[in-house]
Amino acid sequence: MTDVVVFNDKIHGLAPSDYAKTIRGELGDVSVSLARTPVEKRNLLMDATVATGYQIDPELVEASETLELFVCTFAGTDHLPLETLKAEGVTVKSASGVHGPNIAEQVLGYILSDVRKLRQAWSQHQDAQWRHYQAGELQGSTATVIGMGPIGQTILERLEAFGVETIGVRYTPSKGGPADEVIGFERENVLEAFSKSEYLVLACPLTETTEQLVDESVFLTLPTDAMLINVARGPVVDTEALVTALRGNDIRSAALDVTEPEPLPADHPLWALENCVITPHNAGHTPQYWNRCTEILIEALEEIPKVH
Repeated sequence: MTDVVVFNDKIHGLAPSDYAKTIRGELGDVSVSLARTPVEKRNLLMDATVATGYQIDPELVEASETLELFVCTFAGTDHLPLETLKAEGVTVKSASGVHGPNIAEQVLGYILSDVRKLRQAWSQHQDAQWRHYQAGELQGSTATVIGMGPIGQTILERLEAFGVETIGVRYTPSKGGPADEVIGFERENVLEAFSKSEYLVLACPLTETTEQLVDESVFLTLPTDAMLINVARGPVVDTEALVTALRGNDIRSAALDVTEPEPLPADHPLWALENCVITPHNAGHTPQYWNRCTEILIEALEEIPKVH
């Protein structure tokens, strides 16, 4: 009998077999099987108590009489058949929090490269130019972080260590968080925060509230030396307005790990802008991914005594 079945769902190019191996290493008394094919997945689910992977078909949920827990290896769960899982009494656990350290480090990398003018340094290096240039300083600046989930909170904690004044934006400001000031999504309050922020970091889910949140009015409100960092979702930003702002120096720069559309076409104007850094939705990659997913799975297993 299989207690835990690991689906062969690849995340960030990481092998699911390593995930299964990590779980076995932490749970030596639990039977862990890797479902390499659709047939194996179906067969193993017929007597597994726990399944883990990116996606699960509703038909399989209904067919299994033993499944009690599905641990998703993705931070979001909107892509899952949640109604079917609920109807069948299957608890769902997401990988929320798995990305906190690595995405926060990427955000700091964007910011430090920008403020210390490292892109200019690398360009001069390639041309063998020994030429001094003026750089900035991060300490004493102000950053607004949109979204205060595990990723946003980790970003705020990292920024605090650099002496940055921080403003966090979340749906329920009364919950507080690791920011000097926490506000809600009221437009007047948000624009007030933007008006004094050298750095605007987007780390929020895509919702009706956040879609196109950063539009032309935001770019006109931000200081001209501001930097936009998007590690959320592309549609949170009005792409056309962003191109106009970068071309017109309405803001100093942008760093985008996500875009709209995505992948970004090779002929898109954002590629040609020297004040825009684009990475291919890569901030989520970390060699610690399976280790953190395993930690989340172990925590979830505490609610299912029969697996132990």
